[in-house]
Amino acid sequence: MQKTSVRLLTLLSLLQARRDWPGALLAERLDVSPRTVRRDIDRLRELGYPVATVKGPDGGYRLDAGADLPPLLFDDGQAVALAVALRLAATSAAGAGIAEDATRALNTVRQFMPARLRRRIDTLEVAAVETSGPRPDTPVDGGVLTTLGAAVHAREVLRFDHTSPERERGDDPLGPPPRRVEPHHLVTRGGRWYLLAWDLDRDDWRTFRADRIAPRTPTGPRFTPREPPGGDAGAFVAARFGGSDGPGGPPCRGEVILGLPATTVSAYTRDGVVEELGPDRCRLVLGSWSWVALAADLGRFDADIEVVGPDALKDAFALLAERYAEAAVPDRGEDRRPRRP
Repeated sequence: MQKTSVRLLTLLSLLQARRDWPGALLAERLDVSPRTVRRDIDRLRELGYPVATVKGPDGGYRLDAGADLPPLLFDDGQAVALAVALRLAATSAAGAGIAEDATRALNTVRQFMPARLRRRIDTLEVAAVETSGPRPDTPVDGGVLTTLGAAVHAREVLRFDHTSPERERGDDPLGPPPRRVEPHHLVTRGGRWYLLAWDLDRDDWRTFRADRIAPRTPTGPRFTPREPPGGDAGAFVAARFGGSDGPGGPPCRGEVILGLPATTVSAYTRDGVVEELGPDRCRLVLGSWSWVALAADLGRFDADIEVVGPDALKDAFALLAERYAEAAVPDRGEDRRPRRP
């Protein structure tokens, strides 16, 4: 059975999670008797928490709001989540106008946390990359996030297994050997967490999705930190997703006019610039790692496209048009030869 202090913290956390709790359900969640739940509720009331009794067939409890609510208690997971949220608000564009308040709030909360929790949140150094469009549902285990943050903070070589898309589909059941990296930054982009690290085996910068990382222990020796190209981890990661090896942007950048409202295009364009030209027309400037890839990306919008420039983008559209036309022809057997780019 949990110690009384730990059980009280768990009970308070449960009461904060939903409005009404049947007494029997609380007893089941805490693995104690209903009588013990009643005693713990009385202890919370003595500490100043306004816990109301809910009448009914099952009976239950509710944590009411009150003007004199005592300082909130956080378990380890809640403390880490709070620290991450405040750090993101302090560093991201989404936190514009509240960055200073978020920093002060984090410092205030930190002062009242025990030393072990302060150490955990101090290791979480987060960079944010703002994007638009739908957010993917890719939860990351809090323990993994804390382990990565601790390795970044301690500047220790990290070994981990990284689940590739092929392994997720079962095409590669054995998987690659563990990666060995110097972890430098945790970056959040488009609802996903990434680790920016120097890959020791490939002698280059790499980004790894945190939800696919399974850290191995122990960590390796300490290393001297390197500066990411351009000096900004967030900008470097954003550039990598745009097809560039540096913060200067993707190598192929083009401009088109689309027959769609700007609000529609903006919702599905992460790294482009959208300008409204009318109720059903907008200008889009977008980049990619190749002209053909850029043309294909623009073609996903089901709308009329007018290429403003450059000519390389027009040529890429012409090449894709030829390929798509051939793909629409019924199979001609061995006479058919794929065209090379």
